[in-house]
Amino acid sequence: MSLKDRLKRDIAQDGPMTVADYMWRCLLDPKDGYYSTRPALGADGDFITAPMISQIFGELIGLWCVQVWQDLGSPERFHLVEIGPGDGTLISDILRAGRVVPDFVTAANIVLVEPSLPLRAMQSARVPHAAHLGDIADIPVDVPLIIIANEVLDCLPARQFIRRESKWHERRVGLDDSGELIFGLSDAPSDFMPPPNGEEGQIYEISPAQRLMAQILSDKLKTATGAALLIDYGRDAPGSGDTLQALYRHQKFDPLDAPGEHDLTVWADFPSVAATAQRAGVAASEIITQSVFLQRLGIVARLEALSAKNPDRAEVLSRQVERLIAPEHMGELFKVLCLSFPKDLTLPALEHSKPTA
Repeated sequence: MSLKDRLKRDIAQDGPMTVADYMWRCLLDPKDGYYSTRPALGADGDFITAPMISQIFGELIGLWCVQVWQDLGSPERFHLVEIGPGDGTLISDILRAGRVVPDFVTAANIVLVEPSLPLRAMQSARVPHAAHLGDIADIPVDVPLIIIANEVLDCLPARQFIRRESKWHERRVGLDDSGELIFGLSDAPSDFMPPPNGEEGQIYEISPAQRLMAQILSDKLKTATGAALLIDYGRDAPGSGDTLQALYRHQKFDPLDAPGEHDLTVWADFPSVAATAQRAGVAASEIITQSVFLQRLGIVARLEALSAKNPDRAEVLSRQVERLIAPEHMGELFKVLCLSFPKDLTLPALEHSKPTA
């Protein structure tokens, strides 16, 4: 029985499910979930990430990690953690760049948080000495942490609420009269906290999973000290809108079309993540665009240096960097946020934000 048929059966038995529960099933169902069975990354897959576009991205993140390690006092041992490492490109680029300070690489204990067995195999091929964990709750806290999470928040499901006839409803996945999957509405739960000035037809997303990730990372940082760098596409200010999308071969499809066969994502809610971290007692940086972050780290200078050494690749390198920082590509849509403890820890290319009320 396909995942779609099993979802129909479960909805018929138990009633409509939240959008968040639907996303979890589609992505992580042990038998047919997208990440559990068929994640397709890269130009020939369903989506491509920044490390796959240009080696410069990973190199700059690697140098960022080196500086954070030094600002932590260059501990003799620390955990270098990547959450959702994809095919392993980013962590391998980070380690290559980190060799400019040999003691950094020597001190680093590589930990990869990845529930997907197919992706673990790819990662192990690139970084065979890395330890794998299935959940961020298992990240050890015996030594300082430097955590990287690139395009992870968008994989964490969100619930959706919509205002209709001056009342808030929750959007759910149910069945139509012919037994096919369809979006419907139910009364919003009593504990739902609506946004101020909600307008008719407005869709409001809340991701308990993104907030939980922020809480867990904050607790880890408070115990171990360190920093967690989060990079993803999403919003840098509270807002509304339906951001649920299904990706297949770099094209968008109806999220209900092919459960388990398409990658489902929502926007990262950076303001909520930052507020959760601050309430937990750690510092949250300003939220800036990927373009600003990479330019502060020196991406233009690195491009010029690489182009000078490889003139035959200069045009290709320039196009790659443009995809990373141009407003019409990844530069503006993607945002950067860093959580850190102690609160006065220096964050390369980032300034601390003021605590939320």
